[in-house]
Amino acid sequence: MKKILIQVVLLVIVVALGYFVYESIMEPVRFDKERRTRQKVVVEKLKDIRNSQLVFRRVNGSYANDFDTLIKFVKVAEVPVVKMIPDPEDTTFTRTINDTVGYIRIADTLFANKKYTIDQLSLIPYSEGEKFEMSADTIERGGVEVFVFEVKAPFTSFMKGMDEQTMRNIIAKSEDLEKYPGLKVGSLTEPSTDGNWE
Repeated sequence: MKKILIQVVLLVIVVALGYFVYESIMEPVRFDKERRTRQKVVVEKLKDIRNSQLVFRRVNGSYANDFDTLIKFVKVAEVPVVKMIPDPEDTTFTRTINDTVGYIRIADTLFANKKYTIDQLSLIPYSEGEKFEMSADTIERGGVEVFVFEVKAPFTSFMKGMDEQTMRNIIAKSEDLEKYPGLKVGSLTEPSTDGNWE
């Protein structure tokens, strides 16, 4: 009887140890899967903001410095729909004539089929209402004034509710590499509209 009891206790210990080993392997896997899912959503929103800023600059000559200005612009602004046709007087078909055939609202092109409204453009997904940090400025490059913008979402915002220690490790790694601890698009020091995920 004692031998059976010892075997049962050992079996329970083996099963418990197996469970803890499995969990220690799967916890980082689940964290990484959730992190990639969240980052994908945040990156898509950063791309929407970048596209909005690029259209804003094309129309206004500079980037929007705040979300109120950008959102107001996106709601009402229109861009021309241009039809390009070959110049009938050009026999080589290298010249074209641009004909504006109408206008389309930016909101209908950039934000069609989005899971959020234009008014929510400034909100970081998964952050419980935190907003992206956005600023615009000018820098000088080669004696020329260049317009720049930057939009940032720190890891601590969109990774809320995830394992704190793993998140601290990711932030520390970014800081050790002298990189922004989060996702960002654009730069206030370089004339770039690239995202740090690209």
